[in-house]
Amino acid sequence: MTPATLERSKRWLAQGDLRPTRQRLALAALLVGDGENRHVTAEGLHGAVLATGDRVSLATVYNTLKAFCDAGLMQEVTVDGSRSYFDTRMDDHPHFHFEDSGRLTDAPAGELEIVALPSIPEGYEIAKLDVVIRLRKKA
Repeated sequence: MTPATLERSKRWLAQGDLRPTRQRLALAALLVGDGENRHVTAEGLHGAVLATGDRVSLATVYNTLKAFCDAGLMQEVTVDGSRSYFDTRMDDHPHFHFEDSGRLTDAPAGELEIVALPSIPEGYEIAKLDVVIRLRKKA
């Protein structure tokens, strides 16, 4: 891990008031170490951290991603009931999900126009609106 990557990772963890443990730093370096946004699955991140030579269990990866989300550092994007991605970009924005590869990417937010939503039940407010556009190759 380069000094710049380590510093960026520590700053990111500090934004969420999270202690920079060895495991958190290893995962943060892969998520934000180069300053780019990421869409990852827990399994994909686990494989990436193992490839660096760090020893982190899959359960630790899941728990750490949950802690990052709870701290407001990233958000979970659920594509279907069984598949979750974790996104380091925190502003509201739509996503493309490519069914053939399972890849999730940002979609151009400026091209999305939501003109109306259904009436919300009394006593409730919208917490979040997720837009995932599922894509498949034409036959």
